[in-house]
Amino acid sequence: MGNYLKNLVGLVVVLITVGEARAQLDNSAFTSPRPGAPSELRVTEVKYNNGVNVHVVPLDSASARARATLKSWEDEPEAKGGDLRLSLNAFTFFKDNEYFNPIIEGYTLFGTQLNPQLVFYPTASLRLEAGVFLWKDFGNPTLQQVRPTYRATWTKGHNQIILGNIRPHLNHGYIEPLFNFERVMLRPLEEGLQYRYLGRRLFLDAWVDWQRQQYRFSNFQEEIAGGLSGSYRLSGDQSSWQVSVPVQFTATHRGGQIDTVDRPLQTLLNEAVGLEARRILNGPNVRALRFNGYVLGFQDRSSTFLTPYKYGRALYLNTTLETRYADVMLSYWQGQRFVAPLGGDLYQSVSRAVFSPEFTDTNRRLLFVRLLRDFRIADSAALTVRMEPVYDFNARLLDFSFGVYLNFRQEWLLGNASQRVRVGQ
Repeated sequence: MGNYLKNLVGLVVVLITVGEARAQLDNSAFTSPRPGAPSELRVTEVKYNNGVNVHVVPLDSASARARATLKSWEDEPEAKGGDLRLSLNAFTFFKDNEYFNPIIEGYTLFGTQLNPQLVFYPTASLRLEAGVFLWKDFGNPTLQQVRPTYRATWTKGHNQIILGNIRPHLNHGYIEPLFNFERVMLRPLEEGLQYRYLGRRLFLDAWVDWQRQQYRFSNFQEEIAGGLSGSYRLSGDQSSWQVSVPVQFTATHRGGQIDTVDRPLQTLLNEAVGLEARRILNGPNVRALRFNGYVLGFQDRSSTFLTPYKYGRALYLNTTLETRYADVMLSYWQGQRFVAPLGGDLYQSVSRAVFSPEFTDTNRRLLFVRLLRDFRIADSAALTVRMEPVYDFNARLLDFSFGVYLNFRQEWLLGNASQRVRVGQ
């Protein structure tokens, strides 16, 4: 671990005098209420201070954030107590993994997910959402999931408490080794409790996802996941250099005391700390240069160890060139005995493959080249295209994945219940 810390300290010495950066990937098309808006206008939330709508844009753009947080949202109706709205989230995905390595085999994800909901504001600060989630995989005549959805969101200043269907997967802001990008397709719903702090410099997301409920005499264990994702911006709002320090933590637990199965408790922990820096260039073709570096850890805190390793560590480095045509990203991964239950498959030292479940790669080294582009259709819709070749140094093998994703999200104001009175009053 000492060599990894020395590398990180060296990066800090070089970059600490410069200025907040973007996260590993710009996933705002998957999380923003306006997926097709320009990146500086893709708000992640809408807060209401003294009746004035205020932008809160992604933490990955400090200068845009400074402009937007003080600006009224003129093209959207202000939320009022009694407002009733109709919302629609539609997501169509295609991801082809051409993998031939012993850690994870290739497969294709292809389908559509819909979540229509009614939204009601008892007060301007309390948002209630209820609807139904539908998931249909192409090539399968039956629905993969039909589930009710419910979310209560209370916003007070910079603080936000969410109960029910919390804001899931990419909304947490994790790097991919800790939180698999494919969860947006494979585990689209999370249910539990979430606290978020959305400040000018500080972002925090603490959450619990209750994945499987246990009852008396159940023949299975309860399953819980949770964690903390945070980022503090060091640079000023108008700085051409943007520097921030991210800290991330995840935990998974399987156990319970009222089941009938004889299985040991399992608790796995992952953590990451890093440095993110972005230099705004504003050239005709090259817009910015971005760097992200992280040191990661793994710990098995189970009473009986079920994984091949008790401890692990990793180094994750990313450099991105943002251009008018696409983002080009180079990523290097070096993991030693690293296991992350919620993380991306390729980063694991333990196999997740069907035909080689016992395979391990104790010192795993990977090089990624990612080509990323969001195509704007309208403010409510965006088409995302990603191609990600990856080279495995140990296996001397080149794999790749290719994805196309269509995100659509929009709300329509139906009326205000508080303004309606009964006849005769």
